[in-house]
Amino acid sequence: ILEEKKKIGTRKVTFLENIALMGMAPFMIHLHYSKLDKGDRRAVLSKKYDADDKSEEATIVKKRQAAIRKEVLSTPFMWGTAGAMAGLTWWSFRRYNYQSRLVALPFIFYAGTFVGRAVGDVVTGRNAMYARDQFLASLPAKVYY
Repeated sequence: ILEEKKKIGTRKVTFLENIALMGMAPFMIHLHYSKLDKGDRRAVLSKKYDADDKSEEATIVKKRQAAIRKEVLSTPFMWGTAGAMAGLTWWSFRRYNYQSRLVALPFIFYAGTFVGRAVGDVVTGRNAMYARDQFLASLPAKVYY
């Protein structure tokens, strides 16, 4: 409600944000709407707020949008690092048969998602955010009781 009240127009979602949103899960089963899905993140990122508005409400919605933007932009680093680690594993096992490669590949890829998430957080500056801002980014867009 506050975001709808404070928006002054629409903001163009950047190319990198579009690419990052493509890397997120295409759908989510909402039982209680406790998380943001891809569409909700895109809706938050596409709202434009007044840069001259210094009220507390405007500060909250701007910080929420910035936190969601950082969260979205860190997603390609997760997939890229996981893919790079899987590719390097495949290459380093080049002297072995394909069965040994196939055994190691899913475990390294899964571990690469955690490493990539940490790398993405550092690159986007998400690791230096306050916990309050990360909490704002995790709030759901819709709540149904």
